[in-house]
Amino acid sequence: MSPTTAPEPVAAPVVPAPWQPAATPPSDGHRLGTAQLFAAGLTILATLLLGLLLDLGPVGAVQHLRDNATGYAELRETLAKGTTPIGQRDNDGKPVALGTPVALLEIPQLGLREVIREGTSGGVLASGPGHRRDSPMPGQAGTSVLMGRQAGFGGPFGAIGQLRASETFTVTTGQGRHSFRVLDVRRAGDPVPDAPAAGAGRLLLITGDGQAFEPTGTLLVDADLVTDVQDSDPRPLGYAALPAAERSMGTDAGAWVPLVLWGEALLLAVVGHALLRSRWGRAQSWAVGVPVLAALGLAVADQVARLLPNLI
Repeated sequence: MSPTTAPEPVAAPVVPAPWQPAATPPSDGHRLGTAQLFAAGLTILATLLLGLLLDLGPVGAVQHLRDNATGYAELRETLAKGTTPIGQRDNDGKPVALGTPVALLEIPQLGLREVIREGTSGGVLASGPGHRRDSPMPGQAGTSVLMGRQAGFGGPFGAIGQLRASETFTVTTGQGRHSFRVLDVRRAGDPVPDAPAAGAGRLLLITGDGQAFEPTGTLLVDADLVTDVQDSDPRPLGYAALPAAERSMGTDAGAWVPLVLWGEALLLAVVGHALLRSRWGRAQSWAVGVPVLAALGLAVADQVARLLPNLI
């Protein structure tokens, strides 16, 4: 009788464990991490810097061309109707609104043809040269003052330093076309020409002097009126009452309130963009965010530009 062979052990069947979802780290929900906050800060800084460069540079230049064209159309209409302001008050006896087109400056040798607006604050000079409100209008007795930017927003007065003594140019106002002869171009410390004779007219052009966007002072062009002097209305607003924002190299403190409001809007947009990026992905969030951030960046930059010297 053969010995009994022990049966081989039978392996237990392998039963797979029930499926369970992989463990995920706790979600932060709508909270931003440190890296996202840092990225948001960089986005705000980059948006502000790029917006300011564009606003003072190419975008501002296009804005100036547009405003000069629309201002010229408005000036032509008021000249045709005889309603162009020739003093500090309009035909209804109300103060002339800042930014109202009041004259046309033409200097052919510089290729310059600019609408002159009432007022010389940074906001007005972003559209083109301005007439300082305390001074008479060009063509009237006394010294009329026109101010314009050196480099920013198209830099319409950037080339006036190239004018030479005895050259002539014209200014058209509601009282007609007036011719001026250049006396000199001067800077701080240069001799000041004698005041015009009683009843005579003079024009003073003012802009920034020095490197573009880094003015170290002012550049001035004096020109005497060589056509007939026109009558002028009383000017109740004198230089002492002129707001600081409308003087040479003045800054506009009124820009702080809109700057804060636009800045808050930009901050909210950047935070919203960071949240969308964490949920939608990079490509989708930038497709939505770029137009919004660009528009808000330019709006903030426009207010920052008003806080810079008005002749830049």
